[in-house]
Amino acid sequence: MKLCFYCTRWGQEQETWDRFLKRVQQEGYDGVETSLPLDPAEQAPILNGLEKHGLKLIGVHWDTAAADFVTHAKELELRLRSMLGAKAVLITSHTGKDYFSFEQNTQLLLISKRIAQEHKVDIVHETHRGKFSFAAHVTQRYLEAIPSLRLTLDISHWYTVAESYLEDQAQAVQLAVDRTAHIHARVGHMQGPQVSDPRGPEWDQALQQHLAQWDKVVERHRQMGSEELGFTCEFGPVPYMPLFPGTSKPVADQWEVNAYMKNFLKSRYVK
Repeated sequence: MKLCFYCTRWGQEQETWDRFLKRVQQEGYDGVETSLPLDPAEQAPILNGLEKHGLKLIGVHWDTAAADFVTHAKELELRLRSMLGAKAVLITSHTGKDYFSFEQNTQLLLISKRIAQEHKVDIVHETHRGKFSFAAHVTQRYLEAIPSLRLTLDISHWYTVAESYLEDQAQAVQLAVDRTAHIHARVGHMQGPQVSDPRGPEWDQALQQHLAQWDKVVERHRQMGSEELGFTCEFGPVPYMPLFPGTSKPVADQWEVNAYMKNFLKSRYVK
């Protein structure tokens, strides 16, 4: 099984695409995870740059925010369809709202499933605060109801929502692990979705909790004979990244932390 490592565009928007993609390639990533503009003409230079630098793409849908369900559903479909020509390895979607009903969020998941089947693209759904998948026990119900549902596992959000490392929700977590198609490799803790720096010994407990679940995902994909599994190194900028008190200076360098996480995971999983 090939393990691929992706760099998030989040936090690097100040750089031109060409410079950003060159840095990504030189850093040894396999690809980039990013949202795309709705206009194909605006997508073209991004996609051309990915091809130029030999990088893969994971498309991200996160932009749908309408509180009205009917409007939300239409926008979700529009934004997912806007990425279909990008030849993405997969699309990861921030789907639904935590305040939508189970039936409403299920409709959104089924819209995504229909688009995926029509166009033979993998659309998977990120575990994320504020979305249908904001907590382990809630997501469990959707996974049980929709056998085809697959996840991008960002378990940092669940640890924060539950204010625990989910020791008392092992069944829900295991079901999510079994349905994970992609991993967001950011380390959170019981009071926030991102530690200041995963290299710090003060965050070792949080790191080990994440590794325990990522290990299970990797092993499951190996047992299934998967051709490929991806990690996106997704430590984010301010305000995910804390600041030194009284300053606008981040306590760690986002690019450096993500590069460290990539290399750390490669040393752990690439045989």
